[in-house]
Amino acid sequence: MDRIYLDNAATTPLDKQVMAEMVNVMDNYYGNPSSIHAQGREVRTLIEKARKTVAGLLNAVPAEIFFTSGGTEADNTAIRCGIQAFGLKHAITSKIEHHAVEHTLDMLLKTGVIDKLSFVNIDAKGNIDYDHLEQLLKDNERSFVSLMHANNELGTLTDIERVGNLCESYNAIYHCDTVQTMGHYVHDVRKIKAHFVVCAAHKLHGPKGVGFLYVNHDIKISPMIFGGAQERNMRGGTENVYGIVGLAKALEMAYAEMEEHQNYIQGLKTYLKEKLSAEVPGIAFNGETDADKSLYTVLNVSFPEMEMGDMLLFNLDINGISASGGSACSSGSNIGSHVLTGIAADPNRPSVRFSFSKLNTKQELDFVVDKVKHIVEQNVSA
Repeated sequence: MDRIYLDNAATTPLDKQVMAEMVNVMDNYYGNPSSIHAQGREVRTLIEKARKTVAGLLNAVPAEIFFTSGGTEADNTAIRCGIQAFGLKHAITSKIEHHAVEHTLDMLLKTGVIDKLSFVNIDAKGNIDYDHLEQLLKDNERSFVSLMHANNELGTLTDIERVGNLCESYNAIYHCDTVQTMGHYVHDVRKIKAHFVVCAAHKLHGPKGVGFLYVNHDIKISPMIFGGAQERNMRGGTENVYGIVGLAKALEMAYAEMEEHQNYIQGLKTYLKEKLSAEVPGIAFNGETDADKSLYTVLNVSFPEMEMGDMLLFNLDINGISASGGSACSSGSNIGSHVLTGIAADPNRPSVRFSFSKLNTKQELDFVVDKVKHIVEQNVSA
């Protein structure tokens, strides 16, 4: 059997239709979009067409969409520039956010840009405590809130419309990391009420190195990257034209095929969960797994304590299975998953994140279960 790729939360294969669209641009359009001559104008038209496509899918206006190098840049821009624009001194987040959020807020606290960083309570499955969030908003001065839509390791979903309404009630600025869910769910920015949402194209069968930041038209921020007047003076640097065109094509396809792919991929996730539960004793699941509470592309599996547990991913790899994962930190010197540590997972139990795409099959999952079962039987202590 060919290698089985189950690490789609890390990145997805580039869709062939997206590649074809990008190759056409590479072959036929070479002008600098900032140039005023014909070749420059036709490339500028491609970028603005892509911006209009993205905006239309999100119920935004084109002027609210800024293309970036990916989700990390978009997160950094939203957090750093959003906090600066409003002179905010208090930020609220959780202990299981992506490092692009966690490390940025840590830096702002350490350098004195913000005076206080609060963490909303979460339960053992990664759900945030909305009552605690409201209390934090109520008890502090105007806040910057950064809470993701779906946790990238657990798959647990946050009710971002509820968070948006709370932030609106307390005049907070709300940034939502939607990297894992963009293209997998309908995002209507008018309903979410977030000031910032982000996208990385490679999470939805688009190219690496490109994403976007949505900035609500009611607020104004300064750039993080200075240079030329690109992106309406919001991001200096010649645009990644091929990537931008590929992003728009990938997102357009994702929306067109969304219901079909949701049903299919949710079926794969349920199938793997049920087979592992039936055939591998002692396993458990990290995060929410119910369809209405969990991202359908992610299943995080906690395995029994075993000999060479830290080699589980390596053993899967040599058996032709690509996945990711780890364990909770067992000490201050142990580098493990900050997400699993944040939900107080057992540090002695190795975990694997299996993440799916439209390209996976049940036959692949049968193979995975057989291999996992064999590895566990060989390594679990009597």
